Amino acid sequence: MDTTYLLDWANLLLRWAHVITAIAWIGSSFYFVFLDNSLTPPSAPDLRAKGVGGELWAVHGGGFYHPQKYLVAPKALPENLHWFYWESYSTWLTGFGLFTVLYLFNAGTFLVDRSVFDWSPAAAITAALGFLAAFWLVYDGICRAFGQRKNGDLIVGAGVFAFVVFASWLACQLFAGRAAFLLVGAMLATTMSGNVFFWIIPGQRKVIAQMKAGVAVDPVHGQRAKQRSVHNTYFTLPVLVAMLSNHYGWLHSDEQNWLVLVLLMLAGALIRHSFVARHKALVQGQRAPWQHATVGTLTLLGLAIGLAPTPSSVSPNTEARSAAASPVRFAELQGVLEQRCVMCHNAQLASKGIALHTPALIGRHAQALYQQAAVLKLMPMNNATGITDAERTLIRRWFDAGAPLH
Repeated sequence: MDTTYLLDWANLLLRWAHVITAIAWIGSSFYFVFLDNSLTPPSAPDLRAKGVGGELWAVHGGGFYHPQKYLVAPKALPENLHWFYWESYSTWLTGFGLFTVLYLFNAGTFLVDRSVFDWSPAAAITAALGFLAAFWLVYDGICRAFGQRKNGDLIVGAGVFAFVVFASWLACQLFAGRAAFLLVGAMLATTMSGNVFFWIIPGQRKVIAQMKAGVAVDPVHGQRAKQRSVHNTYFTLPVLVAMLSNHYGWLHSDEQNWLVLVLLMLAGALIRHSFVARHKALVQGQRAPWQHATVGTLTLLGLAIGLAPTPSSVSPNTEARSAAASPVRFAELQGVLEQRCVMCHNAQLASKGIALHTPALIGRHAQALYQQAAVLKLMPMNNATGITDAERTLIRRWFDAGAPLH
């Protein structure tokens, strides 16, 4: 069976599993952040006597729920205890599997853009894996060094933000734009899973071990786990937008693509902060702090304006009349495709199941050709064949004219 076909199936199944597990992980993360910031001190004396520090009454699905949070730990270990970690581990494992199948296995095509940095696929793979490990080590070092100090959260936040900016810039200097955006998202996602694997779950296990041993529970484990959990919730929207943005060529093909990526992620973090702070504000009877989300939204608006294509110096009516007067000849279009596309889309190598070496096949795949080459500008991959803006416009004009094959 064809290897490319099998890889496409692996891509589909891994992506499907990755999205499912990511929904489960991010959903539980959002819920527990909401819960922590929405709890109120219990009014019942028996709850206070048991060590309950906060409670919440909620209604959902036709039933009432009464979650309670204990300060440090309950006095007695419950018989049935649910752990939240497989959501994180499964998300990372499926994501890394997808990254391996799509990017590492095809590093020469997806990771390397020789117009950005000319190096071997093996070197690019090593550097990509190094990004994942190095960011975790630096991030963890910043948290260890400054997390428990006075104004530690502010210092850690500033330090991590500065390093994210540097890592985004460096990734865009070394890798193809699409890969750089994805790699930065994977870098942050790896750190999120690292927080769960190295700090949150081990801290909870130590608390349980201390309870079983009958010794006083050290509150530092809960404090550290909470700190890393809060970091994770701020990483979620930046990770998601970095992962999604690599599908939009007009984002990662910009000359200052690293700055575009940083601003996208910053907007996501600001919007997330408004929701986090809103939960606590509602409990305290205060106004929801939407100003952070407003700044994030304005940042996105500024990006949209800044990245807008430069208007043509020719008026739309003049351009339309000119296009109508000189319709695209099919032979002209076919010449562009043979020079820019057919080497990867032919009878022997039909990348993504698309071949463009005959007029009939060009007509069959006209929609995909128009979308990928003229609208999204994702193809050719990393513009390896040097297609020009004029040639993309030619494809658009051909499609707008009804994609004639003569």
